Amino acid sequence: MLWPRRLLRIAVKGLVKNRMRSLLTTLGVIIGVASVIVMVGIGAGAQADIETQISSLGTNMLMVFPGASRHGGASGGAGSYNKLSLDEADAIRERSRYVSAVSGVIQTGGQVIGGIGDWNTRVMGVSPEYLEIRSWGVDRGEFFTERDVRSRGKVAVLGQTVVDELFPNEDPIGQQIRINKTPFRIIGVLEEKGASSFGRDEDDQILVPVTTGLYRLSGGQYISMIFVSARSFEESEAAEEEISEILREEFRVNPGEDDPFRIHSQAEFIEMATETQEVMTLLLGAVAAVSLIVGGIGIMNIMLVSVTERTREIGIRLAVGARSSDILIQFLTESVVLSLLGGTIGILLAYVLTLVLNNMVGMTTIMQPGVVAIAFGFAAAIGVFFGYYPARKAAMLNPIDAVRYE
Repeated sequence: MLWPRRLLRIAVKGLVKNRMRSLLTTLGVIIGVASVIVMVGIGAGAQADIETQISSLGTNMLMVFPGASRHGGASGGAGSYNKLSLDEADAIRERSRYVSAVSGVIQTGGQVIGGIGDWNTRVMGVSPEYLEIRSWGVDRGEFFTERDVRSRGKVAVLGQTVVDELFPNEDPIGQQIRINKTPFRIIGVLEEKGASSFGRDEDDQILVPVTTGLYRLSGGQYISMIFVSARSFEESEAAEEEISEILREEFRVNPGEDDPFRIHSQAEFIEMATETQEVMTLLLGAVAAVSLIVGGIGIMNIMLVSVTERTREIGIRLAVGARSSDILIQFLTESVVLSLLGGTIGILLAYVLTLVLNNMVGMTTIMQPGVVAIAFGFAAAIGVFFGYYPARKAAMLNPIDAVRYE
């Protein structure tokens, strides 16, 4: 029986003897391994981006939305069932044990006039705690206070995009703008936030006190939603249950009736995004794995050609005492070495592609060691699987017929 080192030397010698053919044979494996690693890396990078963007919404954030209250197709009673007001936000702030910050939010659009012209943007009425909930900060100036909320002060804090559009070359602090014809004094500029996970420009907005937005801009008495920050991520679930109990009491919902509101947590968004991305990653990986199988078929094809070309050599070896198992292992080793060579080049190619995507294209791609190991192992398995038939065919040759083969 041949020793492993000698078997490996014979296999490498055979591959070197036909360099170009060996390289072309492994091309399918190279592309397959590189595709699996890069595709899964792109999926992992996209998932990481989404999680980062969702986390940037705020720390331990919960969002309470008004929800329809219908039972058996009929409305559930009072009109307040479908709407939220500042009273519900105050109730959560005063009674919840797991909440650190609460902000009622009113959201409206508006034409803003000031600086060098006018600009249509989103105007949000919020409480001073809003910045804590969103993990946001003020870049210049200051944020409004509870006093501004109580007095319905006409003060505004601008996002960076609004500043760039209206005050491109000057400091907006202290200047006036008009939002839907109502004058506001600019007291601060928000830190740059960028795009949200939903693709919305977070910097294209103006923040005003929630009462100002409610009574001076929207002209209504109901808010759009309530933003809540739990004291810690571990207490988010308890906070959600507690908020639900508080609001059910506020709305006087009877046992067994559906909630007239909806509570969404940051963890839910992350879980939804993760599940979606995992499906996409699995799909991309499966498509890339097809290239590996095609590469394996190429290896089997070239090994069959090799057996045919070396039939006389096989016959001579069998005639001088080599066993069928020696021939089987020899050709199997050549097949595995061929596929591992393709796997190694594929990993190097994936590494180069990852660098290009990250540094030149700007796409986040994460090369995962576990995926690299699986792709390399899969390439080796393909070498064994698709090399077995040609190797067995060589091992089963009749020595006399093989020696006479022309």
